[in-house]
Amino acid sequence: MNTQRSGGRRARAAKRANAAERAFDAAWRQWKNPYAPIEQFSADEIEAIHNASLKVLRDTGIKVLNDEARAYYVQVGMREGKDHVIHFDPDVLMGLMAHAPSEVTLHSHNPARTVTIGGRQVGITTSAGSPNCSDLQGGRRPGTLLDYDNFCKVAQAFDVIHFIGPVVEPQDIAMGLRHLHMTRSIAARTEKIPFVYFRGREAIADSYEILRLAHGLNHEDFVNTPVSYSVANSNSPLQLDELMCRGIIDAAHGGQMMILTPFTLAGAMAPVTIPGALVMQNAEALAGLCLSQIVRPGAPVCYGSFTSNVDMRTGAPAFGTPEYVKAAFASGQLARRYNLPLRSSAPTASNAPDAQAAYESQMSLWGALMGGANLILHGAGWLEGGLTISAEKFIIDVEVLQMFAELFKPLEVTEATLGLEAIADVGHGGHFFGTQHTLDRFETAFYSPLLSDWSNYENYRDRGAVDATQRANRIFFEKVDAHQPPLMDPARIDAIDAFIAKRTEEGGANIER
Repeated sequence: MNTQRSGGRRARAAKRANAAERAFDAAWRQWKNPYAPIEQFSADEIEAIHNASLKVLRDTGIKVLNDEARAYYVQVGMREGKDHVIHFDPDVLMGLMAHAPSEVTLHSHNPARTVTIGGRQVGITTSAGSPNCSDLQGGRRPGTLLDYDNFCKVAQAFDVIHFIGPVVEPQDIAMGLRHLHMTRSIAARTEKIPFVYFRGREAIADSYEILRLAHGLNHEDFVNTPVSYSVANSNSPLQLDELMCRGIIDAAHGGQMMILTPFTLAGAMAPVTIPGALVMQNAEALAGLCLSQIVRPGAPVCYGSFTSNVDMRTGAPAFGTPEYVKAAFASGQLARRYNLPLRSSAPTASNAPDAQAAYESQMSLWGALMGGANLILHGAGWLEGGLTISAEKFIIDVEVLQMFAELFKPLEVTEATLGLEAIADVGHGGHFFGTQHTLDRFETAFYSPLLSDWSNYENYRDRGAVDATQRANRIFFEKVDAHQPPLMDPARIDAIDAFIAKRTEEGGANIER
């Protein structure tokens, strides 16, 4: 009898999990944040940060290391001073910013995976840019193309991942060829929105061509269809370097979304106060964003925030701190001041997928989402301040993201959900497990965990006392093994492979220009 009950419970649990996956699919693929954003500062204080930023741009200026970018600025009325410093006319700058769209729709080659960011709409990316990866089997090591492919496969498996970043550097591939294989892997193994590195004009053009082929678009349609995103990091304090300027210009010409993200660490590359760091963040962001609007008014852009603090004892970056959260809240206010989508992040400084990693990442995520962010970078896998992406941390983060996705689903107050009939049926001192009200909702009543073990200690012990990190490792490699490439016209894959072979024979891209 007990065996039958146990088997029945397992069958119902499996049925419930499958039904929940189907039910959650649409809501998890396009998040909509139902909560009003938390505001760190008053409207007057935000205006003071805005005005201080304009003063910095006008009086101190931004050092711009690219000749073409400086020419663009000068042609619209900005002034070039000594040592390639551009001084900004505030009125001209704000006129340019008025062209930037408040929402951006990024298209997947599977229309069901297309994502819009802006307003209350949210998209999540994987972690990005780590030179190293780690898992329980291999430990921490330099990334390879196989590792890159595996993270793409796992990202494809989860609806709460909408964008794929350059999860790990495949260091077994030469730099001039690396972008070709990275872009192909995302296009062929996933339906998620891909990242394109700003590593010189040839690499950008190559990546865009692979994505154009993957989408089956002609050149004109590609330029008018955002299918990718890129990040330009200002070189804080107050510089835009050669590669970033070229990337901003090329993304605008190519019609692809550009996120301008200053990396402003209070006390290191920015003033030690959070308001002062935000002034610098805002000045640098406006300088890069307005360049895209000079090149192509209406070019898709996103306001990027990554202001945090450092450990004043060592100078090491700190993430998931109260200061990071306050800056995230305020960054949301600034992005809304300019009617722009906001990028934020979910980073940690922890060196292992441990309790510190979990609480710092979740603290960062709360700050980002409750601050009104529309695009969360480094949403899954980030460790060690970005130096490593972890297989186990990736799955732990997916669990947290699924919980947020479920949190964002609206609750309805109706006659059925109020449960008056069930309350009357049970009466005093009973339970609700067997009521029709419960049975009708048994399969989808609550969030069904991916990773969490909600059993008692005895069951946990009898199953070998496998902890969350070990369970996450198992889930990661199960998803790798279960991966099936998404449907794509084989002719598109053939065209991509022919293009990669041609560019490889030509020697790949010169990433220094």
